[in-house]
Amino acid sequence: MDGRWVEVAEGVLVRRHTELDLNTGLVLGETGCLVIDTRGDGVQGAELAAAVREVTPLPWRVVLTHAHFDHSFGSQAFEPCEIWAHERCGPALAAGAEADRKAWSEYYREQGRPSVAEAIQAARIVPPTHPVSGPVELDLGGRVAHLLPAEFGHTDHDLLVWLPDVEVVFTGDLVEQGAPPAFKGSWPLAWPTAVQQVLELKPAVVVPGHGEPVDRAFVREQLAELSRVAELCAEVGAGRLDRAAALRKSPYPEDFTADALESVRTNPGHA
Repeated sequence: MDGRWVEVAEGVLVRRHTELDLNTGLVLGETGCLVIDTRGDGVQGAELAAAVREVTPLPWRVVLTHAHFDHSFGSQAFEPCEIWAHERCGPALAAGAEADRKAWSEYYREQGRPSVAEAIQAARIVPPTHPVSGPVELDLGGRVAHLLPAEFGHTDHDLLVWLPDVEVVFTGDLVEQGAPPAFKGSWPLAWPTAVQQVLELKPAVVVPGHGEPVDRAFVREQLAELSRVAELCAEVGAGRLDRAAALRKSPYPEDFTADALESVRTNPGHA
């Protein structure tokens, strides 16, 4: 089984997966538990569900931080249950599922891993049952999980899971550790504002979508880098800086910055 549990606070566990360095989450209450993200296909989702059941028999609810395949294609393993997500997550999942299937199944075939490619192709996409349009509180019994839309950043439907009793926040891919943030299809001009929302919670522990859990200092550093990328994108968009110069000046590798520049061209609003 791919993954290991790391307890980041009392009753709050992060499942660290080798595959894609992905994080999923488990929040334990007295009467229920909350599973945060479901991995990338039905096989991986079933592995996660089995790992959750090794920890607790409590009834579960699922929260999706966003619609990308590695966070959402495993949801069928948890049915029937409530699946909470930003109100734009469901439409994004429906619109992007086939492109994700094609791109990632090709990737895994090229990596010589046809079984993973086939599992992605076979995954049944489960739409969220509970769309979130504003702050929502989920009572797990003795603990409340706060779902907070972060709007435009890594996607146009990022959702934070905030646990104020232990000062832990799950950010999905708004925060990344171990690799630069993924800008393809993102909203680079608005992303810093979304990360500022994370910092305003004053969390003790921040669980990124990928990589090791981090602290506020790490998030502040990443915010500075994201702000620099946003500035460079705005300068290129205004014609005050050429693309080559922006790539040189970026804190991130050229291919990541190129994705940011392209994303601003296709998603120009929400600066």
